[in-house]
Amino acid sequence: MTEMPPENERGELARLSATVHGRVQGVYFRHFVRNAARRLSLTGYVRNLPGGNAVEVQAEGARPQLEELLAQLRAGPPGARVTDVEVSWADYSGQYSDFSVKH
Repeated sequence: MTEMPPENERGELARLSATVHGRVQGVYFRHFVRNAARRLSLTGYVRNLPGGNAVEVQAEGARPQLEELLAQLRAGPPGARVTDVEVSWADYSGQYSDFSVKH
């Protein structure tokens, strides 16, 4: 389990699970998500899902940063076309040490 920052630095911690649908594979989407998540000090992963038209994101960290990541997921990088984002929220687990791209 990763060490959590003091309460005043972390705010409310949470876990975001998102499935992003549309033209999101082969358009630099996973690296776009990884870069955004790292910039926002979030941990977790992003990976392509079978079928070629969806990406899974699991991210943990402070709720405001997760909300910002969610906004980035809905916009996507140039070349992507996001048609839907399925979102669920859960309690923070602390199981990730960084944010990675899974293959």
